Amino acid sequence: MSLEVRVLSSLAGTDAAAWDALHDSSHPFVSHAFLRGLEDHGCLRPEWGWQPEHLTLWRGDALVAAVPGYRKHNSHGEFVFDHAWAAAYARNGLAYFPKWLGGVPYSPVTGPRLLARGDEDRQALLATIVAHVHAGDLSSAHLNFHLPEEATYFDAGWLPRSDVQFQWRRQPRWRDFDDFLAAMDHKHRKNIRQERAKVARAGVRFVVRHGDEASADELRAMHGFYLQTFAEYGNAPALTLPFLHHLATHLPRQLVLFLALQDEEPIAGALCLRSSDTLYGRYWGGASLPGLHFETCYYQGIDYCLREGLQRFEPGAQGEHKLARGFLPTEVHSRHWIAHPGFQPVLATWCARERADVAGYLRALARHSPFKAPPDAP
Repeated sequence: MSLEVRVLSSLAGTDAAAWDALHDSSHPFVSHAFLRGLEDHGCLRPEWGWQPEHLTLWRGDALVAAVPGYRKHNSHGEFVFDHAWAAAYARNGLAYFPKWLGGVPYSPVTGPRLLARGDEDRQALLATIVAHVHAGDLSSAHLNFHLPEEATYFDAGWLPRSDVQFQWRRQPRWRDFDDFLAAMDHKHRKNIRQERAKVARAGVRFVVRHGDEASADELRAMHGFYLQTFAEYGNAPALTLPFLHHLATHLPRQLVLFLALQDEEPIAGALCLRSSDTLYGRYWGGASLPGLHFETCYYQGIDYCLREGLQRFEPGAQGEHKLARGFLPTEVHSRHWIAHPGFQPVLATWCARERADVAGYLRALARHSPFKAPPDAP
């Protein structure tokens, strides 16, 4: 039976089980619940340039492949920065927007992007994306933070880019936080212990809540911390309180909150999601106490991973300060298809230079590991 392409402006009419059958459910950010929650609860605001445009393939009534996608009118909330590309288009009298993006809004998290049960359908998805760019008179298509193993599906027309994030990986000998610290050199081990001690002396204790354990007051407090952080940095918050309630209901064991209490009142929190083997740190906010940010966002998460048997902790994008706290540099990937025949070779050269710079940066960072010996290869 031949494939039919359907472009979806919403996931509302798509069966959640059929969508989630296209991936192994280990990545909550591509789940139907997460993506539809963004749509239904005011997180994809038109003035921010996010317009759902999911590309799907069907055999009859059966959904066989999909890419969560969006028509973009700016580069807000993507974390793979292409402002220089947009400026170059403008200097040449060309429009870079709209473009099409395959990825997860506001979430620089590596995960599957070509959702399908077989390689043939994944290849068909890539052809569908290119055809969609041509049909929609779009400048380009972008697949951000794809899995490394998905690289084999892209041909030379898809330009590769890379960047660096700092991620924690569990080693077989680490049973608890003390084992993790014992693997570090004296300087870094002492610094972490001092940071944790400052928080403890301030009378702060922590509670961990999964979605089905969090009360309405705790969800409201976490959202308040999130709003506070965005206000302090002058950014517009995207996530709404109804969206947090949606996650707590539809991803009850994958939503994880770390809440700091002082005199039994919440003073800070970190919002995370988890899979079967990975914790993903997303948002933080709270009081300005010495060491509180590091304890809430990093050490509580590492403790959780060690208790729960998780193998990785991805605390978010950027931040060289994470290296000293046990998060090692990790290369992340994206692919880009450029419609304009004149810009494609120019940007190919630009991407090659960028990859060389990233490779040099990774080599430099490797010389500053906080561990006494290199951790075992993942």
